[in-house]
Amino acid sequence: MTTLTINGKQHDLALPEDTPLLWALRDELGMTGTKFGCGMALCGACTVHLDGVAIRSCVTPVSAAAGKKITTIEAVGEDQVGLALQQAWQEHGVPQCGYCQAGQIMSATALLHKTPKPNDQQIREAMSGNICRCGTYTRIHAAIKQASASINAKGAAK
Repeated sequence: MTTLTINGKQHDLALPEDTPLLWALRDELGMTGTKFGCGMALCGACTVHLDGVAIRSCVTPVSAAAGKKITTIEAVGEDQVGLALQQAWQEHGVPQCGYCQAGQIMSATALLHKTPKPNDQQIREAMSGNICRCGTYTRIHAAIKQASASINAKGAAK
């Protein structure tokens, strides 16, 4: 039995230790916001946070996630950074097909938590592992910049 803490709730799962976290989320818990893309940690569609760090759930075994805090796209909007990114995503019309967007937002959220005022190079580096087949990279970049500015303006106003 593996106990996972996902979005603040504990889940006991009877799965082999080497089961990818992605399949525990999607198949066992019905959390389908996290997508399967390549299965080799190359596209970023399956990105979730493990103790605040963006990881690829398709290659992370549940045994490596046990005892750690897992955050998925379903809960990313519950904090100021995730909410600001979701709003900026909408304002910039980022999604086209939308398939990669959960992973994109998860990577961007991890970036802004670590680096609240990223420069262009830091954004490019943090997002380089996320592929968008529709090519919305310019809008993704602009949305991250807007969310960063919004978060920092609110912080300065406090």
